[in-house]
Amino acid sequence: MCAYAGFTGTAMGETGIPDALDLKKRRAAAISLSYNSCLTVLKIVAAAITGSISLLSESVHSATDVVASLLAFLSVRAASIPPDEDHPYGHGKIEGLAGLGESAMLLLITIYIVSEAIGRLFGKASIHHVNTGIVVMALSAAANLVVGRVVLGVGTKTGSLALKSNGRHILIDFVTSLGVLLALLVTRATGWEKADAVFAILFAGWIAYGGFRTVREAIDQLIDRRLPEADIQTICDILSSEPGLISYHRLRSRMSGAVRYADVHVVVPNDWSVVQAHDLADRLEKKIAHSIRPAQVFIHVDPFDPTKTR
Repeated sequence: MCAYAGFTGTAMGETGIPDALDLKKRRAAAISLSYNSCLTVLKIVAAAITGSISLLSESVHSATDVVASLLAFLSVRAASIPPDEDHPYGHGKIEGLAGLGESAMLLLITIYIVSEAIGRLFGKASIHHVNTGIVVMALSAAANLVVGRVVLGVGTKTGSLALKSNGRHILIDFVTSLGVLLALLVTRATGWEKADAVFAILFAGWIAYGGFRTVREAIDQLIDRRLPEADIQTICDILSSEPGLISYHRLRSRMSGAVRYADVHVVVPNDWSVVQAHDLADRLEKKIAHSIRPAQVFIHVDPFDPTKTR
């Protein structure tokens, strides 16, 4: 039976992703899940006390955050499972699927928020204990900003689409929490209770924007869009600076979860031995993989053919 190809040029843990990065991803996912679970319970209680539609919408939104955080927590663990016989390229795209699922929830929640807000806008609105809602949303906004930045930062550093999606989701909660807070403040200051529904509709648009953004990124990963231009340029610079290399062609790349994949054909002098060509390819694979880690890099060696240059 053929052996599975391992990662090239980077020290990896048992998961196939560097131990430190894997640990950061799991910790961030756990923080997000615990935080969203506690916050959702608090918002549901506050919504029941105040009767605010914008706060109720935030409660439902936070409930989807719990599901999203759970998806992120499970997906980063599943995506880091090493390649196996049935999945020789690993399980990284699980994160793309999780990001797509979370985006779908975001878009569905906007429909719910808008429908409830419109019903309240043209119907009877009644809000009680506004001060309780104000305190809850002020605390929620501050906490969302801190936790969202932490989760998004870890997702960006590790290349985890699931964590980036979840971090954006929490930061969207920060904006929506401010919106609900503003609506409650306006209601308390003016007595105009329909402000609650107006603000609910406004921040539904913001939620939808975040959902569409994550959908696009998830689809790009699932259909094997090439690596970002900065990574491509890094690869080209390394190849171009290799003195023994005549040229290179057929450079291809893609993302799978946090892992970058690249393969390229390189042209070497036709009088080189197999050992010389292998050493060059091995050195380039390690150098490229280290520069854009975590990565798998595959180099095919072609002997120089003078007839093809005419």
